[in-house]
Amino acid sequence: MSDPRSMAAGVRRTASPEPLPTDSEPALIELLREEIEATGPLTFARFMAVALYDPEHGYYRVAPERPTRSGDFLTAPETHPIFGAAVSRQVHEVWERLGRPVPFVLREYGAGSGTLAATILAGLQADGSALAKALVYDPIEINAHRQAEITERPDLPVLASPSGQGGGRAKFDGVVLANEFLDALPVHRIEFRGGRLLERFVDWDEPAGRLVERGATPSTPALAERLDADGVSLVDGQVSEICLGLDPWLAEVAEVLDRGLVLVLDYGHQAPALYAPTRTGGSLRAYADQRAHADPFIAVGRQDLTAHVDLTALEAGAARHDLALLGDVSQAEFLIGCGLEVLLDRIRSDPATQMAEWLAVRSAVGRFLDPAALGGFRAVLFGRAISTPLRGLEPVRHSPY
Repeated sequence: MSDPRSMAAGVRRTASPEPLPTDSEPALIELLREEIEATGPLTFARFMAVALYDPEHGYYRVAPERPTRSGDFLTAPETHPIFGAAVSRQVHEVWERLGRPVPFVLREYGAGSGTLAATILAGLQADGSALAKALVYDPIEINAHRQAEITERPDLPVLASPSGQGGGRAKFDGVVLANEFLDALPVHRIEFRGGRLLERFVDWDEPAGRLVERGATPSTPALAERLDADGVSLVDGQVSEICLGLDPWLAEVAEVLDRGLVLVLDYGHQAPALYAPTRTGGSLRAYADQRAHADPFIAVGRQDLTAHVDLTALEAGAARHDLALLGDVSQAEFLIGCGLEVLLDRIRSDPATQMAEWLAVRSAVGRFLDPAALGGFRAVLFGRAISTPLRGLEPVRHSPY
């Protein structure tokens, strides 16, 4: 199975790569060992939550440069600003459909450094959209340092009191963005063996001095219930993941979005494909130094952990929370519908465009459209008080705006 972040970034190393980092954060390993000794083996979801989100030592809490060219992985917004410029056109259309409300909130989960929001705003300004003056930004970012940096950015109209890592606050009209956010929600690891469903727990192997996985009775019936709801069955020996955090996130979004759009951009599949018999090892991947691998127990706290999104469960959860599914297309189709080719032509025909800039944007667009890279991500759109057609769901449309 391909590793979308590595392929999308165009930086997968194949010739004499440096060894992957293996040293874990010592304080984090000690915390995990102590918890296991006190309460018994942990669900993988608990391990993943500690490894990524522990307040003092978690991967997303302490690292300043995760999704960057110098970090461990590269997301689409950091690849080139044209990505945000294309997304801005979908945001503008939603604002127009809702009667141009002021203010219009752009809430972004996993905001990082605010790059996506900044390029969306720049795209609106370049198009002469009046939304550029009506937009307010509500970043949801678990890293307190990054949250503070976003608040201080002069190029972003951040809410006076942004919601921060807690989400919530009053209802609003706007767009909720989740770009490569859901794939990092903690997952339970499961295995079907000998005719029964097992859960893979994280235990401490004292003689070896390391974390290991052990199969046992599932921690919650919700795991089997998810498989039943998805209408899938695993084959003997198959390992996979289940994210029970999708529904709480959707509930939070549904509570605050009065009218508008929820735009999920991520790598994922419908359940029949996600749990297909050919996917015997699941989709869990670790990312370090711009490379993907399959060992979650090295470099604990110093590498990212992700799993592909269950789109069947996501859509079912949205329906339970009165968020209407508007469409599910590839990210390439979504960007084309939003006018990516028109934006590319604008750059190409601008006399001020230097050759280096042109080569950079052409290379980025190639990755955005490549089905084996970022183009293969999914763009899933949910709405409230808004209906189709939306331009991002009509990839054959080539409007100048």
